[in-house]
Amino acid sequence: MKNLAAIFLALAITTGCEQEVSVKAPDPIVNLQKQAAFSFDVNPGTFELVVEKEGVKASVSEPLPKRKVSNLQKDEHRVSWTYPDDQMKIAIEQKGDYLQVQLESTGAESFTWPTVSGTSYMLPLGEGKWILSADKDWQAFLKDESLTFAESFSMRFFAVNKGKYAALYIADKLFNDTVDFATEPAISLSFTHEFPTVNPKKSYSFLLYVTDNDPVSIASVYKNYVKEKGEYKTLAEKAAANPNVEKLYGAPHFYLWNKSFLGEDDLKWGQLKNRVQGAFLDWMTKLLQQNSEDGKESIQQLQDIQKQDYVDAYQKKALLNGFNYVLRSRDFYSPQIFPRLDEQAKALVAKGVAQLNEPELYELNKRLLKSVLQETATEVEQWGATDSTKLLNKLQGAGISHAWIGLADWTAAYMKPEFVKQAGEMGYLIASYDSYHSIHKEENQDWNTAIFPDKTLYENATITKKNGEKKAGFLGEGRLLNPTLSLPNVKARMDEIMGTGVAFNSWFIDVDAAGDFNDDYTPGRTTTQEQDMQAKLARMDYIRDEKQLVIGSETGNDFASQTIAFAHGIETPVIKWADPDMRENKTSPYYVGGYWSPAGEIPQRYSKQVPIKEVYRHVYIDPAYSLPLFKLVYNDSVITTHHWEWDSLKIKGEVGTRMLSELLYNVPPLYHIDDKAWEANKELITTHLKVWSPLHQKAVQRAMTDFAILTEDRLVQRTSFGADLQVIANFSASDFSYENQIVKAHSALVIDGKETATFAAPNQ
Repeated sequence: MKNLAAIFLALAITTGCEQEVSVKAPDPIVNLQKQAAFSFDVNPGTFELVVEKEGVKASVSEPLPKRKVSNLQKDEHRVSWTYPDDQMKIAIEQKGDYLQVQLESTGAESFTWPTVSGTSYMLPLGEGKWILSADKDWQAFLKDESLTFAESFSMRFFAVNKGKYAALYIADKLFNDTVDFATEPAISLSFTHEFPTVNPKKSYSFLLYVTDNDPVSIASVYKNYVKEKGEYKTLAEKAAANPNVEKLYGAPHFYLWNKSFLGEDDLKWGQLKNRVQGAFLDWMTKLLQQNSEDGKESIQQLQDIQKQDYVDAYQKKALLNGFNYVLRSRDFYSPQIFPRLDEQAKALVAKGVAQLNEPELYELNKRLLKSVLQETATEVEQWGATDSTKLLNKLQGAGISHAWIGLADWTAAYMKPEFVKQAGEMGYLIASYDSYHSIHKEENQDWNTAIFPDKTLYENATITKKNGEKKAGFLGEGRLLNPTLSLPNVKARMDEIMGTGVAFNSWFIDVDAAGDFNDDYTPGRTTTQEQDMQAKLARMDYIRDEKQLVIGSETGNDFASQTIAFAHGIETPVIKWADPDMRENKTSPYYVGGYWSPAGEIPQRYSKQVPIKEVYRHVYIDPAYSLPLFKLVYNDSVITTHHWEWDSLKIKGEVGTRMLSELLYNVPPLYHIDDKAWEANKELITTHLKVWSPLHQKAVQRAMTDFAILTEDRLVQRTSFGADLQVIANFSASDFSYENQIVKAHSALVIDGKETATFAAPNQ
């Protein structure tokens, strides 16, 4: 036998590996054969990993700078070594049809591996993207980009095109990972894991598969992985626990933003000044002086209309703001101001105003105001009906039998509990927006999700960064609440809301399914990102199970797939949050609008239609670069749609393209509506829903079984759901022939067995 030490020393020199020589050490270039699938070579000195399949070799991880290697060991199925200078242990093991790559810190604060490059990538950025490495728009978009893996990747994998096959990396952990992009001369990505001091777990790992270079194969491998881990739950299983889940099938999603008692058509404006006089006018003035933002203007207009024979549009808005402000006040009742009470108001006063819950308080205040306004106002039960109960009737009259309806917060329901009841009776799901993310020191009734009864939380239960600073809340306001300390307050809030009798049957939690995890370095009670995630899932589970509500959340990344039934944000995420032309420059054509709105109106952030820059259209909207990766895995598990900032009508010039995508990908359209917006868009909406709703009702109960690109320009695509349900979407300007049928330009064909339906996209 040859001298092993001499052979090893020669190999170490040729590979540039600074190996500590040992007679028992194996070759530094290690080859392990995978039966009938692929083989691989690894160079421990550079951690370059090369695979070979069907005679084709490719590097699936780029070489690192050469490192000193020690403790190199191998057997038939496993190879391991140590980087003593980096304080890292590495192990690669063959397991069936994949390799498991384990990376363990013995003192390292972070480690970067792998770095991958190829001609293209398939990444679960939102629903899914196909990214060409040489594409100039993608290069511009990803230049120097660093993404949080748990937040930006909807599923725990990335795939790189290696020519005849793809290398698929599945990460075992979501936490403390970032993906960094380089773009010159072509796009490459690097995966970095941090080992925080607060986390005793000091390893991360990948499962590496070599698979066919197509999205169906990649999604299939990942779906099998999720199922093998016992982490897959179908909508049918969720509906078995709560049959209301089935109300999501075929349901468009509507946000209603009206949070006011009175609407413009609830008052006889010409007679108003005859009722708002004397002691009542003085009382209104006193209460409105407490409202520093709008109170002065409301007071001014109350005085001005006394000298006029008309009330103009601006004055109406100011007066409505004033009335809607005082109607929320616990100080509104005064026996001197309101001597004449109806029987219901008397009963509520008898309970004690301080003891009334919010719906009771609002009911009392409405009746107090009505006692003064008398015939000048419509009946209390009709207040705000135009944008609530009457709007529901219009939806039902338009043939919309299933719908999810979201309110800005539960206060809107307290103002009109009969609206929530009616929505449920019509078969709709109705939910409030809720959040346990930010907490504010100063209370603001218009940001009531950031208010908690336990006033110690702000100092004792908020997240501390590594540098000792407190982490700021959304928009830099307040602080972030540590979710591991939130559950008692979640229970208290939900008990209070549901205890009022307001008949919600669904609930929407901001952020919890978005992958925004935090380590908390607060001395004496440190917590990890993994504990953060588990706490967020636990509070959603509580709301879902204890309150029997159909629960959804922001984004909907797959760590939450067993908990939630629906999500807003995977299909169209928030588009380029940091672009000042979209967020700050109000003169820019791309400015998306502000959050504030006059009483009862949809904020411009959600109602204003805007174009987007070409690079964003390319990245976020262009169907040639979109892939249904999430739907290929989770179509019959989680219903996903757009982020509420980017509803189906938001992007000028792309409404038709997005409607076709909603059909192709089985995505619920999402709209912001009030009576005005409904009347303006009802034909557009209902024409789409006539095809989309029956398709979704069937397709959502099946797996997406196939996806195919049918033309070289990638603008004609097909999805399949089960054996006999297909959608062919033609995004191009030319007609396309499919199985002896013509799919017109900018249209979709739905084939359901022997039945077909067509949809022509509007030119908007």
